[in-house]
Amino acid sequence: MEDYKKIIDRNYLMLLHSEDQIFGSLSEKFSDKLQLEERKKLPLIEQDLKSLDMENRKASGELSFSNENEALGAMYVIEGSTLGGNVIAKQLSKTEGFDDVTFNFFGCYRENTGFMWKNFKEVIDNEVSEKNYDEVLSGAKKLYAFLLNVR
Repeated sequence: MEDYKKIIDRNYLMLLHSEDQIFGSLSEKFSDKLQLEERKKLPLIEQDLKSLDMENRKASGELSFSNENEALGAMYVIEGSTLGGNVIAKQLSKTEGFDDVTFNFFGCYRENTGFMWKNFKEVIDNEVSEKNYDEVLSGAKKLYAFLLNVR
């Protein structure tokens, strides 16, 4: 359970310092095509914190994205984690000691996980030109580095 709490804490700090910034960096075109309102995860992980009797807190690191493509790269990391998160939630829900865990964050899309990932991937594939791939990759690297170093 303590390892799970650490994972939730790190993901909470990552979302706290990135989600609004990512969504605010995206044009209306991406907002509509990606259905951003349905992709908000910060309120879900805050519910998980509460159910685990954990405190909301601030991170010690800084995180910023230079442009829309970097924001999309960071979003790729978050959306990609929903695929594994769904599997984690299913497995842990069968584990002793996890009976009362809510899995709001890891199970965010429930049975729609595949659809939401496919939608995200299609939009990225169709709307991001190859000349911008380096910027997308830069955003993904920034978010991974933040997640690995956040305390």
